[in-house]
Amino acid sequence: MPDNAHEQRLITLMKRLVTGDRKAFTALYDTTSSLVYGIALGILRDPTAAEEVAIEVYMQVYQQATHYDYRRGTPSAWLQILTRSRAIDRRRQDALRRQREASPDVVVLSSFSPGPEAYNTALEQHRVLQKALTTLSSHQRQVIEMAYFEGLSHSEIAARLGQPLGTVKTRVRTGLRCLREALTT
Repeated sequence: MPDNAHEQRLITLMKRLVTGDRKAFTALYDTTSSLVYGIALGILRDPTAAEEVAIEVYMQVYQQATHYDYRRGTPSAWLQILTRSRAIDRRRQDALRRQREASPDVVVLSSFSPGPEAYNTALEQHRVLQKALTTLSSHQRQVIEMAYFEGLSHSEIAARLGQPLGTVKTRVRTGLRCLREALTT
């Protein structure tokens, strides 16, 4: 267990938070919010985005307090890792959004609809993909659909499902590997 009195206080607050103590959450926020905001601001260089990331971090802390293990690291280190991951994800999302906005969409207008061959090919591809998706576990299928059909980032999926980010990434990776195998056989 850490010797630092500050970290000991944070561990105590985390333990109280696990029991549903909302005052502990408020005290944790008051004690650590400048750290979380500072890290987010340093990565994002945007005060509004940093505030949004800080809110996401504290939502994750509140939802996943039971997953925190003080033997693996201090509460401050956990908060720093969460903040860094969220801020980097946010920076990537913002960069992709700016890239999409900057590149003009190419629109091809045609006076005719796809022919029957193209329609049948697309329909067959859809059927093959749907069949391959049924070979996945329900957890793998869920995260694959959220990532590729809803366009959510791994962090957004983790937040929505209340799952650790590493779990979501592993499920996506193993799900894609299983899909690849199903589609190549």
